[in-house]
Amino acid sequence: MFLIYCPYCEELREEPEFHAKGQAHIARPQDPEACSDEEWGDYLFFRDNPRGIHHELWVHAIGCRKFFNITRNTVSYEILETYKMGEQPTITAESLSRDDKTADGVQVADGGQQTVGASDSAVNFVRGAKV
Repeated sequence: MFLIYCPYCEELREEPEFHAKGQAHIARPQDPEACSDEEWGDYLFFRDNPRGIHHELWVHAIGCRKFFNITRNTVSYEILETYKMGEQPTITAESLSRDDKTADGVQVADGGQQTVGASDSAVNFVRGAKV
């Protein structure tokens, strides 16, 4: 059973009670009327799809019905933290140092950018090592 912590209910609940709603922390343009079609299209349709640390908007649909954010490792699907709307994440790709790794071995380069390539577990799997 996959459990998610709701920061409003302050308890772990089963995943089917929640629904992912997409990328978190997307800033709406200050003056939508002044945006070009390209800028407005970018805001509406284009989202980050990183390999590693990602911040997502979720809703506790069968519960308190409140929206909140999750910091998740997209490689391992591990939820690193949940936090209320309006709060900032404590875990970001930028906050990880060069030598730090997430649970699935995603490397982080200088400046917080995640490096491209297979995770340690994927490399070990291909080489025949047990993960």
